[in-house]
Amino acid sequence: MAAKSQPNIPKAKSLDGVTNDRTASQGQWGRAWEVDWFSLASVIFLLLFAPFIVYYFIMACDQYSCALTGPVVDIVTGHARLSDIWAKTPPITRKAAQLYTLWVTFQVLLYTSLPDFCHKFLPGYVGGIQEGAVTPAGVVNKYQINGLQAWLLTHLLWFANAHLLSWFSPTIIFDNWIPLLWCANILGYAVSTFAMVKGYFFPTSARDCKFTGNFFYNYMMGIEFNPRIGKWFDFKLFFNGRPGIVAWTLINLSFAAKQRELHSHVTNAMVLVNVLQAIYVIDFFWNETWYLKTIDICHDHFGWYLGWGDCVWLPYLYTLQVRRVCTWCTTPCSCPPRTPWASCCWAWWATTSSGWPTTRRTCSAARMGAASSGAGSPRSSSAPTHPPMGRGTTASCWCRASGAWPATSTTSAT
Repeated sequence: MAAKSQPNIPKAKSLDGVTNDRTASQGQWGRAWEVDWFSLASVIFLLLFAPFIVYYFIMACDQYSCALTGPVVDIVTGHARLSDIWAKTPPITRKAAQLYTLWVTFQVLLYTSLPDFCHKFLPGYVGGIQEGAVTPAGVVNKYQINGLQAWLLTHLLWFANAHLLSWFSPTIIFDNWIPLLWCANILGYAVSTFAMVKGYFFPTSARDCKFTGNFFYNYMMGIEFNPRIGKWFDFKLFFNGRPGIVAWTLINLSFAAKQRELHSHVTNAMVLVNVLQAIYVIDFFWNETWYLKTIDICHDHFGWYLGWGDCVWLPYLYTLQVRRVCTWCTTPCSCPPRTPWASCCWAWWATTSSGWPTTRRTCSAARMGAASSGAGSPRSSSAPTHPPMGRGTTASCWCRASGAWPATSTTSAT
């Protein structure tokens, strides 16, 4: 398909002080300019079926005790019809809408109105005002890194309510789980549609917008690179790192509270899944500054893929384990046999991920040295200063006599 013509991109000064022509690199770096038929078919498939996949998993857990083949078997054998399954699905409620609105509003306030103070007393933690990676158009955005602070305050309030204030039941998320799903879908589609309209009519940085001429691909993968409202509200960082990920551990805690309410105890399996997933979430927020240089921020544009995915896919599919444990694994037991394996997997992931900042600094320093000495090939000089990097992936850094070829993620968007 023919891509929409792009405005001429002027030469921009990179962070290392070397002036490069961004026109060539912008055509190769980041989201696709043109869409082949396979990519288009994949996008349409995801737009059509991803919401149903989420619904199917949640419905199976709610009506069939997480037996994923249960609905299919019942329909094939005639024991149930689609209308019967849908009739048993709880609808959206006023309480769920109010709860979800309050939740998102609270996270917006924590994100925009409370500057980070954790970096002032936590050794090794990097927060506050930080710079992101240079965009294809040469823009360097600044971010208020306060995710760890938002997570801590949210969970402090949660535990204060559970043990002292009693404003709401700790099982409130479980009790409104499916009605909240409809609220999350509404927000996901609303923010994705707004981001697309904004990209066409009032983008934050028009030079970083990409148009393919295909509506479905633009909606799915996004047009704007870093859509913002005001100076600090960045859509990509907020939706990647606030409503879904902060809620992740709250969802786990709510399901643990429900298990205790139903069975008068919390199983070791429930404790394990809460602890391991909490470690992952805390690690994410501890390294939020580093996250600014990963593929999500410095490669992906903001569209339905991130808007709906962060609101619906992340909190509902990433918590399937705790949903199953809540109602299925209810017998107290000793340490689960997979505990050492799960711990080793997390340790391996953390170790490989921790090498990324060093890799980036080493490659960047080598390339800067080559540029200052006048050495360098056309290919290396046109490479993006901050190529996309994904968490937990592996890559290589080729250091050549003419300079370092920056490491790029093995995962790239089409």
